[in-house]
Amino acid sequence: MEFDITKRHCYYFNECAKIPHGSYNEKGISDWLVRFAKDHNLEYKQDEVWNVIMYKPASVGYEDAEPLILQAHTDMVAEKNKDSAHDFEKDPLQLYVEDGWLHAKGTTLGADDCTGVAYMLAILEDDDLPHPPLTCIFTTMEEVGLFGAMALKPEDIRGKRMISLDGGGETSTLLTSAGGIQVDLTYETVTEPNKDTTYAVRVRGLTGGHSGGEINKEKGNANVIAARVLKELQSVADIRLVSFEGGLKGNAIPREADVVFTSAADKNVVEASVKASEAAVKEELEFSDAGFHLEFETVKPVTERMTAACTEDVLDFAYLMPNGFQHKSMAIEGLTVTSLNLGIVTTKDNTVSYTVTIRSAMDSGVTNLVNVLKTLAKRTNWKMETSAAYPGWNYSPVSPLRDTYDKVCQEIYGKPLQLIAAHGGCECGVFKGFVPEMDIVSCGPVAMNVHTPQEKLNLESFDRTYTLLCNIVKECR
Repeated sequence: MEFDITKRHCYYFNECAKIPHGSYNEKGISDWLVRFAKDHNLEYKQDEVWNVIMYKPASVGYEDAEPLILQAHTDMVAEKNKDSAHDFEKDPLQLYVEDGWLHAKGTTLGADDCTGVAYMLAILEDDDLPHPPLTCIFTTMEEVGLFGAMALKPEDIRGKRMISLDGGGETSTLLTSAGGIQVDLTYETVTEPNKDTTYAVRVRGLTGGHSGGEINKEKGNANVIAARVLKELQSVADIRLVSFEGGLKGNAIPREADVVFTSAADKNVVEASVKASEAAVKEELEFSDAGFHLEFETVKPVTERMTAACTEDVLDFAYLMPNGFQHKSMAIEGLTVTSLNLGIVTTKDNTVSYTVTIRSAMDSGVTNLVNVLKTLAKRTNWKMETSAAYPGWNYSPVSPLRDTYDKVCQEIYGKPLQLIAAHGGCECGVFKGFVPEMDIVSCGPVAMNVHTPQEKLNLESFDRTYTLLCNIVKECR
């Protein structure tokens, strides 16, 4: 199948691909959207973070219908292969088709979420499509924290039912998403001279994964395991911590961690304790992270180490804090409601830093875990700050818009709508926070390997989903 830009949704996707629009670089695509609004005589607003909202009056016969919101984000994850010379600040994406899938040469494709942008523009220019009053919202900085959506003004959101075009799967829709917050903890260490043997323990072989979608799979957290290994070692040997490093991203379950420490105890005693911890954790992770193992060795001696009190504080926080899956839904099988993840640990210039991501579909779940960490931080002498908070979207068993989607899905595909519950964050929670009674569904075509240079969009699904979306819009009387 070819990428046919005579189809309007394909045309607008192709136009999006010409404009650099990585996160924080959305002004170009925002100004392009404004030109579209002016060219089509649409009421519009553009704000200081480059969000754009367009309004289209109802078609004949739909004047009394409840307004419908369509929404997508304009930014894309800008990732490329190491051998790619692509400049995301100025170069257009190089699109090509292979086996019915649309790709970008050496880079991410931006199907997440230019498919939604293209759908909205095609619908806005189609004066033959029956529709209720439309509010089309194009947000920025979704991929880096939902910042564009959170900067919107509630009074500009005209409507109480919304189709988020940031959900893939064609015949599936989201039911819920997690809200969350980032917790940043810092500890100022005090050092003392060292004359003891210096050792390193490295956590290796874990598979990691997204701290939302895979937090319920009992995967090992390298940072938590490293703290546990040293706490268990403390039962047989006096140790002093030198450094603690682990994880790369706050929203990823860390795969690796390194701890360096000193001890005057016999090396055989230290090594035996480490091996015993390794065997215990390996058995616990046999069916969820079977590749786990520890590396242990004597390393180059250090002249300075943390004091005993600092060693206790640093290790105790990671050892005692709740981590991972916390609560599940009793309404939706398999859905994680609340979790947290110790994603990053660093040691630099006598400061140890921890980054924790908390998620919950309920605001109270986030608040409770923040208070738990705050209490523990106070007891162990850590400083704590929170940032990047965003609200959750809790499951609602009643959704007329979801019923409409299901009706259209059965008419077109002959099968019911598939209902998906997710523990990751999305803009739906932000809109639910603005308008608590908002009825929300998500819709989008089939795409794979998003956020990677292997990202690809199924062109048949891209076409079918546009037809599906138009039929849903027509049913919103």
